[in-house]
Amino acid sequence: MKLTREIKTAILVIASILLFIWGYSFLKGRDLFSSYKTFYVEYQTVEGLATAAPVTLNGLVIGKVNNITIEKNTGKLVVELQIKTDFPISKSSVAIIYEPGFIGGKQIAIEPNFNDQSVSEDGQRLKGEIRLGLTETVGDKLAPIQEKLEKIMANADVLITGVNNVLDKKAQEDLRKSLSELSFTMEQFHKASLSMNSILDDNKAQIKGVVTNFSKISDDFSKISDSLNKADLGKTVKNLNETLAKVDGIMNGLKSGNGTMGKLLNDDALYNNLDKTSKELELLLQDVRLHPTRYINISVFGKKDKPYKAPVSDSISQNKN
Repeated sequence: MKLTREIKTAILVIASILLFIWGYSFLKGRDLFSSYKTFYVEYQTVEGLATAAPVTLNGLVIGKVNNITIEKNTGKLVVELQIKTDFPISKSSVAIIYEPGFIGGKQIAIEPNFNDQSVSEDGQRLKGEIRLGLTETVGDKLAPIQEKLEKIMANADVLITGVNNVLDKKAQEDLRKSLSELSFTMEQFHKASLSMNSILDDNKAQIKGVVTNFSKISDDFSKISDSLNKADLGKTVKNLNETLAKVDGIMNGLKSGNGTMGKLLNDDALYNNLDKTSKELELLLQDVRLHPTRYINISVFGKKDKPYKAPVSDSISQNKN
């Protein structure tokens, strides 16, 4: 079958029109051979959202903003979303306008509700929300700080005014005088510090010697401490306690009259006998000294012994009396 020139021209024109439509859609970011879903979201304000802004799901770009229109009756903004994804988006999902950064501009994030099993269909309207971006958040945080700063500045102004009213000329003069005296005191302190530094420099050798001696004493004390640690102080203390216990036992025995020493200390009869014996021994020695012939008698020619005569007086008893 032979094609006429008119049929060829018509086919060429139709192909050119289809190619133009495909190219225009491609330049707009829409593929004619791919399936898209269209959703609509209502907002009171879009916060600077522009056409062709990305639509994301958990950070993944799944579509774009295709168109933004204003409803005549309510004045609300209707945003048309063109989404290409096989992920089931539930009917209760929320389309949130957010700002990913300072430069990226506004975007829309789909926040799905996984508990809702009903899948939204093409052309359905989703719920819309607006999430404050970083700029708005910083602005909201800075607003109360600005108000507080303004209040602080106002209070500072009132305080300065009150101080100026309180400080009359005499008070200002006294304050100036106090500051001058404080400056003089600081100057004297600086001079004293310089003098102290000079004294330290002059006696550096002596101070070094003192520090060296102190270090030596510390070393000696450390050695003594080591010696004490090595010595068996516990055994020594134990032996001392045992010795003291024995001495205490001896003292208790002496007090109770046990043994010879105990009896000597506690028996009055023994003491009286010893005292009496000592007295008689003293009398005997005195009599031997005064009358030796009574006890030592040497006779060459066989002379008879003289009879014993008791002393007339007891000199020891007289001295004691």
